[in-house]
Formats: sequence, C-alpha cells, structure tokens
Amino acid sequence: MTLIKPLNVDGASRVYFIVGDPIAQVKSPAGVSQAFQDAGLNALCIPAHVAPAHLAAWTAGVSLAQNVDGIIVTVPHKFAYFDLCATTSERGAFLKSINTLRRNPDGTWHGDMFDGLGYVKALALKGCHLDGQKALLVGAGGAGSAIAHALATGGVSELAIHDEDTQRRDALVQRLASLGTCRVVAGSRDPSGFDIAINATPVGMKAGDPHPIDCSQLTPQMWVGCVITAPAVPPMIEAARAIGCPTLTGADMFAQVKDLMVEFLMGH
Repeated sequence: MTLIKPLNVDGASRVYFIVGDPIAQVKSPAGVSQAFQDAGLNALCIPAHVAPAHLAAWTAGVSLAQNVDGIIVTVPHKFAYFDLCATTSERGAFLKSINTLRRNPDGTWHGDMFDGLGYVKALALKGCHLDGQKALLVGAGGAGSAIAHALATGGVSELAIHDEDTQRRDALVQRLASLGTCRVVAGSRDPSGFDIAINATPVGMKAGDPHPIDCSQLTPQMWVGCVITAPAVPPMIEAARAIGCPTLTGADMFAQVKDLMVEFLMGH
C-alpha cells in the first residue's frame, strides 16, 4: 500500500492553480502538490473549473492574489493562454500554445509548453527511439501540436497529422514543414506503414467513443500511444495491447510532463 504524506497547508502556502473545462477528470493536483513539498516548498496545486468565456476574467482575478505563483493549463485553454501571457518561451511562441505559467518579476505571466517534451521523454524511457521512424499523430490541438513539434524536431523521418478540423491540421502541417527537420504531411486514421501512432484527442474518454486510430490496421511492431488519463487504459490502448503492440498511456506521459512543469514553476 502506498502511503500519501499529509500536505502542509497554512497561511504562508504558495498557491498554484490547474485550470480546465472540465477539470474533475484531472488527477494531477495531488501529485504536483506533493512534488512541491518534497522539494521543501510550502505550496499546493488547486483545480479550477473555468469556462472559456470566463478565462480572461478569472486569470485577471487570480493574478491579483499575491500568493498565486503559477497556473497549469489543461483542455481547452492551451491556445487561449498564449494571448494571456506577457512573455513566452520560443517553443510556446512557435506553437502559440501554453500549458504552464509562472510569474515574471513584474507580476505578469511567462508561459511555456511541455506536453511534447514530456511525451518524447516518456517514449524514450519506454524504449521507443524516434530516429528515422515514421509517425502518425491524430489531433492538432494544444497537446497534439506540442507533441507534433517534439516529434518533428526529435528525429522522425516523417510525420503525418490527422485532425477533423482540416484548417487547423493544414496550418500545423505547414508550420512544421517550414522547419525542414522532416517530411510533414496530412494523414488519416489509418496507421498502415507507420512505426508510431499516437492519439492526442479526447476521443476515448467517453463510453462508446470510436477508436481515434483504426485499430484494424495496427501491427504488433507499432508503438501506440494516447494522451488520455481517464480511463487509465483507454479502449484503443486495450485493443493495441491485445494485438501485441508496445503502448504509452496518458499517465506515462503526464509523469514526465509533471516533472518538467514543476521544475519550470520552481524557476529552474
């Protein structure tokens, strides 16, 4: 049995929010809070359920609290937060998508995006090496665009991107292709001919959702990944494992993303 240490919370605690719509499915506040306190910080992470229409007003409000030091961002706010940051990393500026914010010295917000770095790190820890591989990515949203960038700059020879929003897909394909690091094209749900197939959409969270990637075309040699954390093992990952594919879950990804976000929030 895993013992969870009690968190130290008092009037001197520093506060970090994780904001999304919805937010109830997010498991990270406890882990992030524990990571802070394991590092000797009197700090905690609090979930906030905020609709897109109220995001700017909510951010302006919490920014007035002098003990709020950071914000972690989840679906669907990652693109919106780019415009709410005074400064960003080069990666955040390229993606125009943010998943973590910390204070600048003047109290404004500085943002960065760690979904892609965390995903590639998680793949490497599982034994999946990108050099020369062909990858299919389904989903060009906040997490998907970050993962696409990390794949395109991480060594793959070809990256195909599929999204139901073809305008968003084509814009991401064009921007990544301009980097000149690999071949980047529009793809489909069919993983045939790819070495890596990743779902970066919410499809699979609800009972009865179709597989976001056509599992009938998977082969045991393919790496299959998914960003979903609830359910812990999405139906598509179950289907891939039944075929014999090595897999990567959303929890595997977030373990690495969490470490990167905590380091950033601590100023490292």
